[in-house]
Amino acid sequence: MEMSNWGVTNTENLTIQYCFPDNNLSCSKSIRPEAEYIVVYIFVSVTSVFTVFLNLLVIVSISHFKQLHTPTNVLILSLAVADLIAGLILMPVQGMKLIEPCWYFGEIFCSIFPLILYVVGTASLGNLVIISIDRYIAVNDPLRYPLKVNNKRVVVSIVVNWLFSFVYSFYLLYESLIYPERNHSCIGECILYVKMEYLILDSFVCLVAPCCVIFSLYVKICFVANYQAKQLNSATDKKARSEKKAARTLGIVVLVYLLCWTPYYLATLSFGHDENDALVINIMQWIVCMNSLMNPFIYAMFYRWFRLSAKYILTLKILEPSSEYFSLFPEEK
Repeated sequence: MEMSNWGVTNTENLTIQYCFPDNNLSCSKSIRPEAEYIVVYIFVSVTSVFTVFLNLLVIVSISHFKQLHTPTNVLILSLAVADLIAGLILMPVQGMKLIEPCWYFGEIFCSIFPLILYVVGTASLGNLVIISIDRYIAVNDPLRYPLKVNNKRVVVSIVVNWLFSFVYSFYLLYESLIYPERNHSCIGECILYVKMEYLILDSFVCLVAPCCVIFSLYVKICFVANYQAKQLNSATDKKARSEKKAARTLGIVVLVYLLCWTPYYLATLSFGHDENDALVINIMQWIVCMNSLMNPFIYAMFYRWFRLSAKYILTLKILEPSSEYFSLFPEEK
């Protein structure tokens, strides 16, 4: 059984104190220069606030404006909810773990926090797989796309995805959740127990298999899109370009996700969550969380509707009567 250290770092060459000086069962902790704490806490605070703010913009935009109530955007909404949770909960705690060796959030949250991390990560990946399938159908069979894909079916797929993510994550972390006393040997420590076979299983379920599915779908999308570009006439060319652009943008989202998560899985399999490599694992987990900040920037770069909807929200035009019917695609007028 492997241990993932959620609260202990290397204390070599650093002053040693106790997490809870008044408790005889307290863990020891290293004291770093004050400047390090200030820099890390400012960085973590800024990135967390930006992540929450930007993903709220995505959520409000898609929820409020009627033009954005499409199957693809509903999937983006689900992804933004996962990113919002990451900004609210995961990023502050993960950022604190980079500099603070003690766990001050209690035994219960020590058990729940890894579950939140796994559920959010698995649900995000599930959203990306569904998005890839959605884009494949849109490009490969555009005429029957409205018949095959609608908001109701997408919502059902999202609910199933989140339920699966919770059940799967609970299965992986069952022992840690049922026996929280195993998560620490002293007060102020938070250790996650994960069997190596579960780490291998998780790497396959949440990295290898989805990568194969997503990669194969996007290869097919590229071939179909290029073929259609040569065959379509000018009347349908605009719609084809729009679908191709959407597929390319969401393909970038998928690529960024994989770039953020792959180092984490490689690190966990290589180090086995060894205590001596806790800092490396914490950094990899922080990179994973940073993915939640990157997605809104990708939308802003490639989606004009997001830039326009954000403008309406920030200038409070969203409060005007019938603002939900504002046009976000003026070129279509």
